[in-house]
Amino acid sequence: MPKEVKRFKELQEKHEYNSYQEDLAFAKELNILRNDFYYQMIDSNHISLVDFLYQPLDVISGDAYTARRIDEHRTFYLIVDGMGKGLSASLTAMIMTSFINHLIDKMILHESFSFDILIKESMAYMKPILLEEESVAVDYILFNSAYDTLSFAKFAMPASLMQDNEHNIIRIKSNNPPLSKYETTYKIDELKVKDIYKFLFFSDGIVENMTSDNTSTYADYIEDDFKDSFTRENLKTKFFERIDKAEDDITLIFINRIPFEKAINYEKNFSSTLDDVENASEWYEKIWSQLSEDMETTYKAGIVFTELYMNAYEHGNLGINSKTKHKLLKNDTYFETLKNKEANCTKKINVKVSQLKCINSSFIITQITDEGEGFDTQILSEIFRNSKTFNGRGVFVSRSNSLGIYYNSKGTRVLYLHKI
Repeated sequence: MPKEVKRFKELQEKHEYNSYQEDLAFAKELNILRNDFYYQMIDSNHISLVDFLYQPLDVISGDAYTARRIDEHRTFYLIVDGMGKGLSASLTAMIMTSFINHLIDKMILHESFSFDILIKESMAYMKPILLEEESVAVDYILFNSAYDTLSFAKFAMPASLMQDNEHNIIRIKSNNPPLSKYETTYKIDELKVKDIYKFLFFSDGIVENMTSDNTSTYADYIEDDFKDSFTRENLKTKFFERIDKAEDDITLIFINRIPFEKAINYEKNFSSTLDDVENASEWYEKIWSQLSEDMETTYKAGIVFTELYMNAYEHGNLGINSKTKHKLLKNDTYFETLKNKEANCTKKINVKVSQLKCINSSFIITQITDEGEGFDTQILSEIFRNSKTFNGRGVFVSRSNSLGIYYNSKGTRVLYLHKI
């Protein structure tokens, strides 16, 4: 074999090996970044939509985040931004996030969660790991919906943003210096957030990014863009329209409490029958015809409704799982089985449609609730990582034709929205 050919094969094998290792490293990062709200709403006192944007600049990321449901009323969020770039920053961020998640798991297991102890123990754990000149920016965030409070300890992170019911922007500035090897004290502050309906937490990769004209950073625009954005998708679009390319790791958590009390609401219950599947679709189409003249959006909303309503009917109230459905279809006994099951089913499907007007836009929010046993919504992470999977295709199609879908913690209610 000629030397050139042999050298080429060696380089190709090395490239394939490195690519394989990078894929494994990124998969490991995703396992460390725990997210209890993957396509979930928070439905304690208020309905809140929680969305994330995690976009590493390279395979090895210096950013990390976690989002945990502590109990019925408390939710915890963490953002870690390691100093600099490369392997050292990534190791710091991942080690810290991994330890905090382990600590939270233990606290939840023993029903002993303490925000103060979580911060204290994670700082103590990181001190011997950090290098002499190394520092870490961290956001520790705790919501308590029972008391409408937000507790936070921010270590040199960019100011977080909140928007109140009067559309005023409130900045939450850091109350601690960067976390370092010699940092021993910390401060926790608490805010009342009863009148707040939007929250934004992010690493500095967002605000320090240069805009397309190279005259300023995105920090000059983020408040106005946040104010005009109802969803993370709105803000994400605005951000990428203003920059040429991302210059650093990007981590963002966008939380929106939906003010249904300000919406125009339509609501109706349907029986678990094939006849009412058709009746529900007709009712839904009629509502949309009253609210929007945008035929494309109306068509997409109809697609989502059909998919998710059928899920509520088949999988929810009638209890037919995907494996059984495929078997019934193969044996040509699907519709016969539906008829037999619905004859003894008294469970209802509730549909609620809300039109909500914001500063510059209007949104139609649809909720479909069944009375079934629900499902573990964490399986959605596998569905969305592999869009070619047959099971769950309806959910994937629904997400693709809406601004987002969100299940309650039990998996018996789904919410989705469209901009009109």
